[in-house]
Amino acid sequence: MVEVVGINGDAFLINATLIEIIEFIPETKITLTTGKYYLVKDSKNEIVNKIINYNQKILRGVTAE
Repeated sequence: MVEVVGINGDAFLINATLIEIIEFIPETKITLTTGKYYLVKDSKNEIVNKIINYNQKILRGVTAE
């Protein structure tokens, strides 16, 4: 799970393994494999870095901070 900030300013967690596509239209739109999508304030670099960090934690066996 990665934390993102919605357009309304509220932070929430999203399942990074379900992300199918990320668009920048100009806000960031994250579409999941389920077809549901979220508009967030996070930039492309922020989201990519969060997903990389999440995957690194999985590979190291870290399940929670």
